[in-house]
Amino acid sequence: AIAFNNPFGDKIATGSFDKTCKLWDAETGKCFHTFRGHTAEIVCLTFNPQSTLVATGSMDRTAKLWDVETGMEIASLTGHTAEIICISFSSDGTRMLTGSFDHTVSIWDVKTFKRMFTLIGHRGEISSAQFSYDGSLVVTGSMDKTCKVWEMDGGKCIATLRDHQDEFLDVAFNCTGHLIVSVSADSTARVYDSRTFECVAVLSGHEGEITRASFNQHGTRIITASGDKTARIWDAFTGKCLQVLEGHTDEIFSCSFNYDGNIVITGSKDNTVRLWR
Repeated sequence: AIAFNNPFGDKIATGSFDKTCKLWDAETGKCFHTFRGHTAEIVCLTFNPQSTLVATGSMDRTAKLWDVETGMEIASLTGHTAEIICISFSSDGTRMLTGSFDHTVSIWDVKTFKRMFTLIGHRGEISSAQFSYDGSLVVTGSMDKTCKVWEMDGGKCIATLRDHQDEFLDVAFNCTGHLIVSVSADSTARVYDSRTFECVAVLSGHEGEITRASFNQHGTRIITASGDKTARIWDAFTGKCLQVLEGHTDEIFSCSFNYDGNIVITGSKDNTVRLWR
């Protein structure tokens, strides 16, 4: 798992099968901290918007919050009954979500470290979840071949999307919250209008399952990572493939734009992280 501390872009966090998370200088590659405390591999991580915290989710069924400055563990969040597979902050940093293989997504108060409520409705493992920019919605993807959109006011499910032919492996909002991208084991990505829940573009071209997708900061480009060892950059509105990033020797499982959108980072099973300009 990898993440930039956008919008600052001067740090990168990496989570590993060695049960640790490391914090790096994005320019020099120097390691600032190694966060130790999880008892199983770290599979997801993110910075809070203020870049003061790193949150990690693990196969040990816990999420942890770490202080970026000191490298110390601040909190350990428990309650899921299976591994935590995704983690995300709201844009104001006051709430955090964790998605789990226990089929649920929990919403947490970051100040008190208490669970506020749980989103229940999927019939399979959660693969991805994210807040909209204004924090009013959450989108979730699941191994049950559906994507759900939830209102944060009460945790009500307002839409279920079923267009993919296989498991949803990642979902994300763009910066306005008006577009949702989903990627699937069916080797395609789809873009939805979050106001009408209609599919507005299908991204086809990968030759293996697509494991991750991310918008650039402006919401105009999408990057996808695939088991076919490539990442692709797409026009978010037309669905046109703009660039294919080739060089990894094994499947790519993480991808992200930096804040300016001029650098892409990819992480692969070939044990390398690559920066692309």
